[in-house]
Amino acid sequence: MRVAGIDCGTNSIRLLIADVPGDDQPLEDVVRRMEVARLGQGVDRTGQFDPQALERTLRFVDEYGDQCREHGVESIRFAATSATRDASNRDLFLDGVKERLGVDVQVLSGDEEARASFEGATSVLGGSTQEPFLTVDLGGGSTELVLGLNDGTILGAASMDVGCVRMRERHFEHDPVSEEEVAAARADVQLALDRTGLDLSATRTLIGLSGTITTITAKVLDLPAYEPDKIHGAEMSLAEADGTCEWFIRSTAQERSSLPFMHPGRVDVIHSGALVWQEIIRRVAEETASKVPLTHTITSEHDILDGLALWAAREPNPPAL
Repeated sequence: MRVAGIDCGTNSIRLLIADVPGDDQPLEDVVRRMEVARLGQGVDRTGQFDPQALERTLRFVDEYGDQCREHGVESIRFAATSATRDASNRDLFLDGVKERLGVDVQVLSGDEEARASFEGATSVLGGSTQEPFLTVDLGGGSTELVLGLNDGTILGAASMDVGCVRMRERHFEHDPVSEEEVAAARADVQLALDRTGLDLSATRTLIGLSGTITTITAKVLDLPAYEPDKIHGAEMSLAEADGTCEWFIRSTAQERSSLPFMHPGRVDVIHSGALVWQEIIRRVAEETASKVPLTHTITSEHDILDGLALWAAREPNPPAL
């Protein structure tokens, strides 16, 4: 079966067209693409979609529909997350997608988003991964954390209203950022972590998902270009991860844009995303220190997008292309 998953977040919109060989077999990618549409531009401040951001995003939906048609996609699951949950005029977006693709947008709750991310990430994990593991999907508007097992059992899930775009708009105004801005952002993330209710001390493997974390990993690996095959499954020591996050937090936009693997659409938000990731790593390391100390993180290129494609196979949703 040929399926598609489309994930429209606060910062990016992504498409995965994949073949599903059969039960318990990994997806076979046909097309995997990402664009920075910044649908959530200003939503944290205004509570609604900006007309230009909406227009940008729907242009990409048109392109994705053309590709789904070209590749004979039989089922599509289209999910929208943090920005769409928060926008008072979200019907403009939902109706626009329905008109173009003939499918309804699934506006996922934070918990649903976390579980879909977890399914996507764990669909490619090997059996040797030490359990329980904590998956962290760091998006533009929110960050989803799931503590679970390799068989799909979820021990706890939470969604925090902190992400690279939201934190940038809330706290980071200067280039480079000031000490006061960094302190305020750290306090914001720590308060969000306090409210998750998750037993982070149970974490045995910490898995990071999303463009912020994969880009941080690319810097640790000193890659000459963005290379997903090298990034996926890469391990970073806590010192490497913390030091690289700190570099991003303190860097200027010019320094970030000069990195050969940096997507232009991430330049103005990755420093705030790096702060979120750094605070999560530090909190998990602190919580596990008295039990089985955390030593490293693992980066995954598979996330909610894979979960949506698996959902499209499990519950077919034919498009009207």
